[in-house]
Amino acid sequence: MLDSPKVLPRVRFRQIADGDVNDVVELLTRSFAPRRTRRFWQDVLARLAAHVTPPSAPRYGYMLDDGNGPVGVVLMISATVPGGDGTHVRGNVSSWCVEPAFRSYASLLISQAISRKDVTFLNLTAEAHTRPILQAHRYTCYAAGTFVAALALQMFARGPRARILPADASPRSSFAAFERQVLLDHAGYGCAALWIETDERAYPFVFRLRSVKGIPCAQLVYCRDVADCVRFAGPLARYLARHGRPFLILDANGPIPGLIGKYFDQKMPRYFRGPQRPRLGDLAYTEIAMFGM
Repeated sequence: MLDSPKVLPRVRFRQIADGDVNDVVELLTRSFAPRRTRRFWQDVLARLAAHVTPPSAPRYGYMLDDGNGPVGVVLMISATVPGGDGTHVRGNVSSWCVEPAFRSYASLLISQAISRKDVTFLNLTAEAHTRPILQAHRYTCYAAGTFVAALALQMFARGPRARILPADASPRSSFAAFERQVLLDHAGYGCAALWIETDERAYPFVFRLRSVKGIPCAQLVYCRDVADCVRFAGPLARYLARHGRPFLILDANGPIPGLIGKYFDQKMPRYFRGPQRPRLGDLAYTEIAMFGM
């Protein structure tokens, strides 16, 4: 007599709720071990809980529930992003995992998570083997590679007269109110956040200080325009050198005129799907900024 085929329990797709957090942490810990610890995921979910989420957007992300708890999870960092024609909602898709017995539902999880037409979705840490999946979901690459600037060669670069202020300072020159909130929030995430002020205006900068293959560097998280990094290369180089960071990493699509360094193609390209193409120099409120990924 032949065995009856195994029938998987019925699962449903829903938003992660506060009461799911501990079970989600357990699933993420199992799925990403040993690279990520339980404490890491606890901190991630706590940071999402405290983050100001746009109305109707998920606070934590989405899950597949088999009736006993999560068997699949995709985290989502949702944020309101100002643009030239108003504000827009952006969702950074992060940390996608499904239990092996439920892998047939994996496409359902991600398809439902990115189904809103009015939201721009980002995937910022796509490994090479996952990129065909992104293309199948109609993602577009908006930053093909990274530019690594050698800050020691920019220490004495000429630029406008300027002074550096901490994130919590109130510059005398003009600035947008949301820029101050960006600096304060990201300083709270452990980023290096500062103003560079001239007589005309104050320019916000946020960097994630990290090491890549044991080499200390700073990754650009936020500025008004990548051209500002060129304009203020001297003071930025001196500031980051004081923090022990001789190299600056920027998302790019080629060499950046005015900065001395090297462009690396296809080194962690960035993808998006949705109505608003992201601009280079804006990784605010993403997994890179908030979680240090």
